[in-house]
Amino acid sequence: MAGNSFIRSAWPMLSLVSLLLVIVLLVWAFGSASLQRATIEALIRVIVVVGLYIFIGNSGIISFGSIAFMAIGAYATAWQTCCSRLKPLNMTGLPDFLKHNTIDFLPAAMASCALATVVALIIGYPIMRLSGISASIATLAVLAIVNVTYANWDTVTLGTNSVVGIPRYVDVWVALGCAVLTIAVAYVYQESKMGRALRAASQDEVAAKAVGINVPRQRLVAWVLSATFIALGGVLYAHFVTLITVDVFYLDMTFLTLAMLVVGGMKSLSGAVMGVVVLSVVIQIFRQLESGIQIFDLAIKLPVSSQEVALGVIMLVILVLRPAGLMGGMEISWPFRRVGVSR
Repeated sequence: MAGNSFIRSAWPMLSLVSLLLVIVLLVWAFGSASLQRATIEALIRVIVVVGLYIFIGNSGIISFGSIAFMAIGAYATAWQTCCSRLKPLNMTGLPDFLKHNTIDFLPAAMASCALATVVALIIGYPIMRLSGISASIATLAVLAIVNVTYANWDTVTLGTNSVVGIPRYVDVWVALGCAVLTIAVAYVYQESKMGRALRAASQDEVAAKAVGINVPRQRLVAWVLSATFIALGGVLYAHFVTLITVDVFYLDMTFLTLAMLVVGGMKSLSGAVMGVVVLSVVIQIFRQLESGIQIFDLAIKLPVSSQEVALGVIMLVILVLRPAGLMGGMEISWPFRRVGVSR
């Protein structure tokens, strides 16, 4: 009975993990190389979007700046794992222990996420005292500051040039494992006392303060936890594509990940994951159509950037017809209910 009770209480998390596992197994067994690559990209997006959900979904504050932590994680792991023969020539501003040494993937990933966590804690302390649109604009300023800093820090980030030579460590199983970890932590957090307190504050901040909830502190906890996993997404991205450019972690990535969260439903973990799955499928379909497909004697090829138009249309339709997203702010429910028994 205890085991059944645990499965039932954790069903939203377990169902999402099972969905991702089934997708990965099918793609690994039957998918082409391009489809496997698209699956890894989608799993990395799951990590980033669920990271966004940890803060946005629980606090009710839209963050336009969280992708800055993805950049921090990606560049930090590049500094540690990139070729030691190139860094002394191209990244002369790095400390000597980074400039002349390479670090293994796991400790580099942990250190990169830790760096993003510390940065999030420092900049989040004043920002989390704001509410509503003021807080959202402040997070956008964080994104702009990080982007401008990294784009002009030539001796450390190579400025607007690409950092190359990053070793590839990420395959579909590494990405899946990290996605499962992110989903598990996000679910445990949202069901914890802190997560419930923050969601209560998002509904009525005055009432939450009246019952003793320290709203800025609860927001800061969610902000820092969110930044840690978004940085993990940046680490995996760097070790998957093997080169990074500062412009990748700016407005395009911000709006894509936010679109996935909005389409799925920003008020539930299930919505965050389902938004990534649905829009990743759409992106892959339109990539194929942009490359051209042959159906019998009919050749179909869409103009370049058709996928961006399609994503915009889908997001508009969802916002008009289902403002709460595909999942409507609900988690995947336990399917084995007894008929006629009230709960």
